[in-house]
Amino acid sequence: MSEPDTPQAAPVPAVSRAKDHSPWNWLLFIPIVVPLVTLLFNYDSPRLFGFPVFYWLQLAFILLGVSTTTLVYQMTKKRR
Repeated sequence: MSEPDTPQAAPVPAVSRAKDHSPWNWLLFIPIVVPLVTLLFNYDSPRLFGFPVFYWLQLAFILLGVSTTTLVYQMTKKRR
């Protein structure tokens, strides 16, 4: 038994949800750009707990990214 031919509905265009044009969003570039500045960690000293600056600065970049993302989220979330 075959199914009857039914006309296909035209696809509905996707609606963009990104309507937030807050200036706080520009802060999200900080954790992207700062780790790209190699002059910050192209050294062996100072050492922190015996680790060269490269290793502990990578952890600091993670903390920078988390704190920046948290700040932007808190400043741009919709209040109910």
